[in-house]
Amino acid sequence: MNVLEWAYGEQATDLTVVVLAPHDPMTRGQLRRMAELARDEGFSVRWEEAREGASAPLRTIGGLTPRLRRAGRVVIGDPFSRYVQLLLTLTRARHLVVVDDGTATMEFITQLANGERLVRWHRHGGGRGPRDVLFAPFSAAARRRLTPGARHRTVNLFTAMPVEPPPGVHLLSNEFAWTRRRFGPPRLTRGADIVGTSLVETGVVDPDRYVTAVASLARVHGATRYFAHRRESTAKLHRIAVETGLEVVRPDLPLELITRRGPVGRLVLSFPSTVVHTLPLALAGTGVGVAVCDIDPAWLTSDASPRAEGFLSGVTGTARGVRRLPRALSAPSEPGDASDVAPSS
Repeated sequence: MNVLEWAYGEQATDLTVVVLAPHDPMTRGQLRRMAELARDEGFSVRWEEAREGASAPLRTIGGLTPRLRRAGRVVIGDPFSRYVQLLLTLTRARHLVVVDDGTATMEFITQLANGERLVRWHRHGGGRGPRDVLFAPFSAAARRRLTPGARHRTVNLFTAMPVEPPPGVHLLSNEFAWTRRRFGPPRLTRGADIVGTSLVETGVVDPDRYVTAVASLARVHGATRYFAHRRESTAKLHRIAVETGLEVVRPDLPLELITRRGPVGRLVLSFPSTVVHTLPLALAGTGVGVAVCDIDPAWLTSDASPRAEGFLSGVTGTARGVRRLPRALSAPSEPGDASDVAPSS
């Protein structure tokens, strides 16, 4: 989606979109739909089964290398991806563009500015496993290519996130102009909607605490639907549906497009995530409010990264155009005890 936003803003018409297909079926489904939209906008799309079997990486890299060698500008969506980092070492492009990858963009800019290894914020131990050690030279080479330097190389960052890029990185603001032109405005419902998160699946938040928080949010704000994150497990979603009575919806497009298309509640509730930054932009002028609920440190698991609490707090604290909910309104002090939940004013 953000590649299309960038292309719309830059009026880039000669663009080939390469999709490195993941294993996760929900993510694949969303990418299939976005590929259809990209073709509708007149772009060429290459769907690469880059992870299907031992020979797939060599086949994908071999097929893309000639294009990467010729390209004068390369646009990437996930600088933390090992695949993307490897492909970056093959390009001679003078112009690199990193498009918005959500909250990961905030960590990417911090690590790039400090000259650190590119490691996702929720990874416990900082990525020191055998595969990380083996891939370290490629990761370091990719980081150097994403650092503005000599040879007239430029690096642009296209994002909706509140970041301060390091010297030499040019910031382009993502205002979701393509999304607002292409979809909506939405029909509004009377209730509220809750946006799900994969913080349980990544080992950051305790599942019992999370389900309790979702139930409390639904009770307090009259929520009726739960928009699942594409990486949420089926077992957890079933539990949420049974214990909260919420209708669980598996979006087939990014949430910015789903809510813009509608119908959508007059209030969208979220935990710290990308959408607390993007939805206010995508839904500007529609009358939909966005509220964010902080993650209480007590909800974090023992396996959570030491950076988790500070990072999540930063995601919430830097969100603009959202209502910030007290933690007491989102979850009881102990799972199953709702005595301290009160209606919001």
